Amino acid sequence: MRILAFVDTHGNERQHDRLIEQSRYADLIICAGDFTVFENDMDNILRRFNSIGKPFLLIHGNHESASSAMASSINFPNIHFIHKNYFIKDDLIFFGYGGGGFSIIDHKFDIVLNNFLDEWPSLEKKHGKALRLVLITHAPPYGTNLDDLGEHVGNQNIAEFIRKHQPILALAGHIHECSGAEDMINKTRLMNPGPHGILFEI
Repeated sequence: MRILAFVDTHGNERQHDRLIEQSRYADLIICAGDFTVFENDMDNILRRFNSIGKPFLLIHGNHESASSAMASSINFPNIHFIHKNYFIKDDLIFFGYGGGGFSIIDHKFDIVLNNFLDEWPSLEKKHGKALRLVLITHAPPYGTNLDDLGEHVGNQNIAEFIRKHQPILALAGHIHECSGAEDMINKTRLMNPGPHGILFEI
């Protein structure tokens, strides 16, 4: 599966044009939040992404609220708002946790992800196959190249979840200075795809 992932475009129309062009080569598109400037022109931005005609997975950043992003997404059949939710394609399950970016500790993340893991066996049974996890957050995991501003400013709960449960991939953004950064936590590949986007294959 070829995936185009991006984050932190903040409504930049030229950047969105480039991403839409790149999406020709992808099977699925992921936005890890902050695709607007404080929700300005949200409907039009999502309308353009919907026109790609491929699954477009979305979480909100700190420039969007969950309620507004969800309400706008409902209008567009190709936009899947996956904050605290998941999307399954082939043997991949994509789980999203949006917003935030300013907290080193987020216990709500632990509650949401533990509830999701409780559901995991029934999801695999329902789909008749083992599933591989891709974690999508707006906030970056703590102590990595994705949150390094000379000191680490990411989220410890996200980092601990990755260490413990080893998704095959974790995407995050928020820290603009770390755009394009990659790292590893054990066997998990970490990526901040930045506003230019990264096209890759799983």
